[in-house]
Amino acid sequence: MPSEKLTFKGHSGEELAARFDTPTGQVLTTAIFAHCFTCSKDNLAAKRISQRLASAGIAVLRFDFTGLGHSEGEFANTHFSSNVEDLRLAAEFLESQGTPARLLVGHSLGGAAVLKVASQIDTVKAVVTIGAPSDPEHVAANFGCHIDEIHKKGEATVSLAGRGFTIKREFLEDIAAANLTPAIAKMHKALLVLHAPLDEIVSIDNAADIFKAAKHPKSFITLDNADHLLSRAEDAEYAASVIATWASRYLDLPKPAAPIGAPEGVVRVSESDPDGFLQDINGGPRHHLLSDEPLAYGGSDLGLSPYQLVSSGLGACTSMTIRMYARRKKWPLKHVSVDITHDKIHAADCDHCDGGTHKIDQFHRIITLQGDLSDDQRDRLMAIADKCPVHRTLESEIEIVTQMG
Repeated sequence: MPSEKLTFKGHSGEELAARFDTPTGQVLTTAIFAHCFTCSKDNLAAKRISQRLASAGIAVLRFDFTGLGHSEGEFANTHFSSNVEDLRLAAEFLESQGTPARLLVGHSLGGAAVLKVASQIDTVKAVVTIGAPSDPEHVAANFGCHIDEIHKKGEATVSLAGRGFTIKREFLEDIAAANLTPAIAKMHKALLVLHAPLDEIVSIDNAADIFKAAKHPKSFITLDNADHLLSRAEDAEYAASVIATWASRYLDLPKPAAPIGAPEGVVRVSESDPDGFLQDINGGPRHHLLSDEPLAYGGSDLGLSPYQLVSSGLGACTSMTIRMYARRKKWPLKHVSVDITHDKIHAADCDHCDGGTHKIDQFHRIITLQGDLSDDQRDRLMAIADKCPVHRTLESEIEIVTQMG
């Protein structure tokens, strides 16, 4: 997905670094993604979810809060209220660009921030929280034994995820004064709460509190065994697909759960994760599937591998061809299944090849036919399998013409 670098001014006038992930096709709507406490716009969850939403037609602005990532300013001088103001200014920036935000997505403390700011942004119609605390003061648990030092000395350096951050007394006072319940009750936006029951950082009780405080329409979906940071690709993928599908209902979007389709007659393959191998495949305007590589090869194993896709084409065509013939003959074929494996073999080991020392591709096909069929009928159906058009294509001379798009 295209990702444009942008900047806009934050609450204290410093430039905030942002990325605007946009669809390759039509933009259905625009969202803002608020990252987790002390994280950045480029952490795995923010990047994966934003790019996945973009592939579904939802443009996403993700940015670094003041003093974090590539944004200017001092983190030590920020607090929860300043994050809320940064979010409001992000929405103001998008509106000035003619792409007003209609969806807010917040992760962890970013989720608390979107709940707080939602009622202040008229264009926003829907809000999503991921592993969000119901009380911003929850983050103080990360400061442990430093809390007394912060109160006494005015500040302390706290180690968070292996990095040192200066936390000031003003930060503690700000989160102590923050009360989300009234903001949640009055925001009058559709709400989706995503939370993992096994979240060890922010317990699922927080999700229950948020859900209870909200007015309808509201939805809750569990993230099962995901961790708090959604560090596994499949968890971020699931969260993004749920958000896209849910948002289509409350933002009146035309089915964005899958990427925008290709023209009729075109198979379009587009990159979904530039840091991995996940691919979106659209067959015309209606059909969508995923391709990936196994974990052992650096992929996230969220879809069929390229050779599995080729094998599936052969298997599907074989099964369809057999069924069509049996149906025409009115033979009692109850079920067909085709197992395909692919390998590279030496040409000398091939029964139908000219030999040689080079390697060739071999697709091994096992066809299972169920039904009260005679031996002659089974033999005929096995012979018909070789008439499958994909089979013929794979065994024929193939030309691939490539040009720049």
